Amino acid sequence: MSTQDNDLGTRIGTFGREAVQNGWTRERFTLLGLVGLVLIGLGPTFQVYLFTEFMIIALFALAFNLLYGYTGLLSFGHALFFAGGSYGLAIVMRDLQPTIADAVGSGIAPLVTFAVGSFVGVLLVVLIAIPVGWLSVRLEEIYFALITLAFGMLGYSLILQNPAGLTNGTDGVLVLLGFVELGGMEFRLGDRRVYYYLTLTIVLASTYAIWRIVNSPFGTICKSIRESPDRAAALGVNVRHHRWMTFILSAFFVGVAGVLIAGLASVASPYHSHWSQSATAVVATVIGGATFFGGPIIGALIYLYVRWGISRFPALEAYWEFFFGVMLIVTVLYFKQGAVGGLVMLHAWLLEVQTVYERDGAGAAASFVSESVGDRLTSIGRSDAADGGNDQ
Repeated sequence: MSTQDNDLGTRIGTFGREAVQNGWTRERFTLLGLVGLVLIGLGPTFQVYLFTEFMIIALFALAFNLLYGYTGLLSFGHALFFAGGSYGLAIVMRDLQPTIADAVGSGIAPLVTFAVGSFVGVLLVVLIAIPVGWLSVRLEEIYFALITLAFGMLGYSLILQNPAGLTNGTDGVLVLLGFVELGGMEFRLGDRRVYYYLTLTIVLASTYAIWRIVNSPFGTICKSIRESPDRAAALGVNVRHHRWMTFILSAFFVGVAGVLIAGLASVASPYHSHWSQSATAVVATVIGGATFFGGPIIGALIYLYVRWGISRFPALEAYWEFFFGVMLIVTVLYFKQGAVGGLVMLHAWLLEVQTVYERDGAGAAASFVSESVGDRLTSIGRSDAADGGNDQ
């Protein structure tokens, strides 16, 4: 039995090495990832819900990082756009669904209403982002962060005041996704699995769009502005205009995430516009790594599932902020490029260990590991000491 297990493990390991060495391209890994995402939708209902929430938070963080990681502007007010998409959908679902049902029929009305509400929500976000962004990008660094925070909390206060009876104050607006009859099939749009696949489709399309933006000439200009606005301006780049356009694009995709969260939570809540909601995107991006495209995605995964893991223990649940504070401190001190940056460094280090092992044997590899780890710890200690000396 043990011999069979060892043979199976050996075969699996051999297959993995040969697959990677002999043509397991990025496209093939992407295909496997898509298959995995499809299969997740067949899992337990709560885990499907949790993974749907993760995808929405990941899109929120990705959109935020379009402004922060690629343009160098830290916003604490993006929850304003998150709530804009959420409330846009909720108000349309509440007020216009009977009218839409009369126009298109009751069978397809929930789906059409969701599509119209999504369009209205994202349009509302863009209309808000245009003047807010135009005013905000006139400032830089901490002043930019503060003015976006001010706009975000202004929106939060406005929602609580229930203007014209639209937002329903502190109770929020319910989002009821009904049954759809389409092509002889009937399904509930709000069903966890149905909504999972709907969210998966929208998030994948949005992620691809953001990827195309950051790898376009426009994205290259944004990165040049992040590195040095003065040099970019000297080359003829209209820095303020590009920051404004990036702000609007970032808000657009945050609005998409806001639409999706309203459908998932079945409510558009004032909490969606609170500054702490903006902090979720900031924390996820910092944990994952702002300088990597996939950093916010990994950060959102860590954030949400660590939060869920802590909630499994009532004794720890009351102190979950403490655990996240420790995680942020460790990330900032020892993983300045986030979890993705740490994984990249680990991968490079393991390749070096493998090279030394294949060239000089196990003893040399062990010595290399000991020396490299010691050098790393020493460099961290010197860095901390230097920072302490500078503070004095």
